[in-house]
Formats: sequence, C-alpha cells, structure tokens
Amino acid sequence: MPQTVHTFDWPDRLVIGTVGRPGSRTFYLQARAGTRLLSVALEKEQSAALVEKIDELLDELMATEGNRYSVPEEAPPELVDDAGLDDPVEEQFRVGIMGLGWDPSTAQLVIEAVPAQPVDPETLEPVGPEPEEALVVRIPVGAARAFAERTREVVAAGRPLCPRCGEPMDPDGHVCGLPDDLR
Repeated sequence: MPQTVHTFDWPDRLVIGTVGRPGSRTFYLQARAGTRLLSVALEKEQSAALVEKIDELLDELMATEGNRYSVPEEAPPELVDDAGLDDPVEEQFRVGIMGLGWDPSTAQLVIEAVPAQPVDPETLEPVGPEPEEALVVRIPVGAARAFAERTREVVAAGRPLCPRCGEPMDPDGHVCGLPDDLR
C-alpha cells in the first residue's frame, strides 16, 4: 500500500493537458484544490483509455433501470474547461497503472493512479519496492463528462494523419509508410 496518497475530493479543477509540440507532447493529469496542485505524467493512450472507460461507466449508469443518479448525457457547458495546464507543471510521478470506479454513496467517479513500477524483463514480475505514492480523485458525474470531453479534444489535437498511409505526420516532414507500389 502506498505511503502517501494524494487525495482530491471534488477538486476545483481536474484536467488532462499537454506540454510540448505535437509528436513530442508530454501528457499530464492535473488536479487542483485551492492552492494545492498536483501533476502526474501519463501516456496519450492512457488518457484515451481513461475517457473511454469514463464514458462507458456513465452510459451504463444512465441505462440502469431505476437509476437514482442524474447522469448527464453530454458535458454541462458550464463545466467544460478549455484552459491550459496550471503552472508550475511539475511531475509528481509517471503513471503506471490507473483505475476507475464508482462510489454510489457519494455519486462520484473515483480515478486512481499509481506510479510505474520496474519489471523484470524475463518474468515481467514487478521488482523493487511497492509504489510509495498514489493519486486518488473523486469527481461528480457532470464534471466527469466535462473531463472526458476535454480529454478527447486534447488527445485528438496531435499530429494530423497522412491520408495515404494513416501514420502521424511530423511538422518537419513525413516519410510515407506505404510500400512504393501502393503510393
């Protein structure tokens, strides 16, 4: 069990944003409550997977017969956050594993993130001590929809895809990955 758990219950702000230019961006999950600010680095794919699971969980709650939770189908406009990351962006840790859950007692989604842990390349078993810290964030359903909407936009704002090969194109040029006979 981590020794330090950074907990944010109903944070003032929870966003995924990036630092750097497309093709070499670093993704951050950032939580702020008052003057307390925490940023953890994560992969683009982790960001995309998290919002996919958030949408699935919220859609499942909406479809549940007798659902007593008021789950919005779309993000409430007043909760959408399009601002950049808060400064300073200082990486607390790099996320290895993320979890998503539902707390019916508070009608909140729970996002958990723990640092990456080194693994033995032969056995793929974790080596070294257990992660010393974790991030736990609890957000209401409307904020979760807004968080997912913003994150989808951040993920999609990367490099444009080549119309021929489908690979991302760098601003400095692109070598198409199609074989010569298909170009």
